[in-house]
Amino acid sequence: MDKTGTLTKGVFKVQEVSVKDMEKDELVKLTAAIEGNSTHPIAKAVVEYAGDNAKSLKADNVEEISGHGLKGAVDGKNVLAGNVKLLKKFNIEYPAELDQLIDTVVVVAVDNKYAGFITIADEIKEDAKQAIEEMHKLNIQTVMLSGDKQAVVDKVAQSLGIDNAYGDLLPEGKVDKVQALKNEGRHIAFVGDGVNDAPVVALADAGVAMGGLGSDATIETADIVIQNDQPSKIVTAIKIGKITRQIVWQNITIAMVIKVIVLVLGAGGIATLWEAVIADVGVALLAILNAVRIQRMKF
Repeated sequence: MDKTGTLTKGVFKVQEVSVKDMEKDELVKLTAAIEGNSTHPIAKAVVEYAGDNAKSLKADNVEEISGHGLKGAVDGKNVLAGNVKLLKKFNIEYPAELDQLIDTVVVVAVDNKYAGFITIADEIKEDAKQAIEEMHKLNIQTVMLSGDKQAVVDKVAQSLGIDNAYGDLLPEGKVDKVQALKNEGRHIAFVGDGVNDAPVVALADAGVAMGGLGSDATIETADIVIQNDQPSKIVTAIKIGKITRQIVWQNITIAMVIKVIVLVLGAGGIATLWEAVIADVGVALLAILNAVRIQRMKF
């Protein structure tokens, strides 16, 4: 599963703004101008924090670099806003301590020079831990794949009891991880919400999308959509699937057994036309009544 928006609320709040050779308000305005072109929860948090300042500047030639962040021109300045991988991509030096910060960090560079960072925190969903525990009871191994840095991912994984967690992943990195698990013969269900999760959702044996926060691309690709974004509904979907499969096999077994019996009796001259009608219509009615039981079950 993904982290942001799937196991966490995806509602970020700015915690700290740190600057270098620049006024704090100016850094926030420049960053908000760039992030205003993104629908990512982190970007929305920065824009919300900037308030009216977010409208004072306009970004031009904005380009999203998948898994890294955004670049563009604001007020005649070239601005980069994203994770540390973005700065590494453009060979921009930054303080080494940024790699040690646990919270999510938006690192900003102006005119190819490090300008500061904004730390943002997210909250874990209330039922996320319960969902992981229920999956473990069903002998399901849990793996978290995230584009956030490994320190953040490890912190969330440890608090929820997730078996394995991988951070610092680009969209293609998530695909590679899922493909590697499939190559081991495992059956994979992947749960995500962002547009970057769409390729992994499509690759998985069962793709699940968070319908509330999820992007249109991920929702369209998914086999299952959770409308209220509650991770605990993942377990509910699994239980419904297991019961449905069980009832399907019951109906198949009942139909085959009855039809074989009537076929044998008919070949022996014992069964009449009425027994044949009962074997046909009667079996159909039994299958319907057996399937209706699902409506009375509580999951």
